[in-house]
Amino acid sequence: MKAIDVTNPRTGAVDYRFTPPSAAELEALCMRLRAAQPAWRDAGIEARIGALQRFRAALEGHGPDIVRALATDTGRFLMAASEVASTMSAIDRWCAQAPGLLHEAEGRSTQVPSIHFRNQWVPYPLIGVISPWNFPMVLAFIDAIPALLAGCAVLIKPSEITPRFADAVRPAIEDVPELAAVLQVRAGAGETGAAMVPLVDAVCFTGSVRTGRLVAESAARAFIPAFLELGGKDPVVVTGSADPDRAATIVLRASTLGTGQACQSLERVYVHESVYDAFVGKLVEKASRVGISWPDPHKGELGPFIWGRQAEIVQEQIDDAAARGARVLTGGTVEDHGGKWLRPTVLVDVTQDMKVMQEETFGPVMPIMKYRDADEAVRLANDGLYGLSAAVIAGTAEEAEAIGRRIDAGGISINDGALTGVMHECEKNSFKCSGMGGSRMGPGGFTRFFRKKALIFQTAPPMPIEAFDEANSA
Repeated sequence: MKAIDVTNPRTGAVDYRFTPPSAAELEALCMRLRAAQPAWRDAGIEARIGALQRFRAALEGHGPDIVRALATDTGRFLMAASEVASTMSAIDRWCAQAPGLLHEAEGRSTQVPSIHFRNQWVPYPLIGVISPWNFPMVLAFIDAIPALLAGCAVLIKPSEITPRFADAVRPAIEDVPELAAVLQVRAGAGETGAAMVPLVDAVCFTGSVRTGRLVAESAARAFIPAFLELGGKDPVVVTGSADPDRAATIVLRASTLGTGQACQSLERVYVHESVYDAFVGKLVEKASRVGISWPDPHKGELGPFIWGRQAEIVQEQIDDAAARGARVLTGGTVEDHGGKWLRPTVLVDVTQDMKVMQEETFGPVMPIMKYRDADEAVRLANDGLYGLSAAVIAGTAEEAEAIGRRIDAGGISINDGALTGVMHECEKNSFKCSGMGGSRMGPGGFTRFFRKKALIFQTAPPMPIEAFDEANSA
């Protein structure tokens, strides 16, 4: 296989190279994982919890190396550390919750009382995880951890844009031999992911709608489930009763955190006309104080664009809006310091048909429109291809909830924004083109990795074929 060059997002220099597995190597790896999975499954949930807890300890031990790799891949140091911490927290959460979710239902037929049943939970043997570049470790293990606890083997393919953490996390996996037998991380480009889908029993994909469609089509041909978490164009509705200062604080953070490179980032801002001017003034004031992490990587709130092409996409959207009459109040120009940075960008006088209001941005851009009443706000919020999440900010939770219940999206933050990034206990489904398949949050994030088998028992004498003799109908 041809080696793949990797660009440092802070410097723009190619400073890492890796070789993805060949098709034959990938197939052999999947065969080894499959061969080890029955013993992992049969060991039982408590044994799997023990192995995952030892893996957690190994992550802590290897943490500095993993953080350095993530920070180099993403250009973000604080968030790199939080990714490792979040992965360890996810292990603790699932280890605590999983045993209570494995109750095998029993029941009796209401038609034939002599027949009763018991369910058996059968894990899929091998799960394929195709993870994105924006949060490389968290979004690799968000699916892998519950799948492993369910008794599945797991193969993770990180993005070729952020592959370095794979080498750093591998020693932590190898510190737990029984886990290493059923968990492997192999970076690769799109060809690797495409080759992986027919080799697994279910696939989890996080990424763009365009690639998600290809994964879904491949999974359909292989006749396996696909769990897809795709793009978003999350709206936020600010009502006339909202405190403009508080609303601006929420919108700024939820739109620009991680340089806006998060699926749950707020990307469309709808503000009631009565508080529009006050809100815009507060947002501009707050946004103007936010700095980029250059030249000092340990200062400033916003890191670089992880993928250089994304900076071009964002600039194209800003330029399109400006050319069609929008005004740029802050930011607006991607800065080239080797890597690409963009300061928080506030746009006004935008219209619903502009690219910046219709296409996923994935950058720290806040386009603002005013609205007259709740019906208009809901109509604007629901206008588009996406339905991942949304937010409503109002004077009371009751008012915000009433509007939130009318928005077509899977997770609605009430009087805050982007809460789906920290709330993992509640189930939610993506609406429209933002995804498909079972929830990765809440109990469904674990139970989706099982097929339910019904064991059906007959306690009465068996019914003979003679009972269906047509002579009995006379």
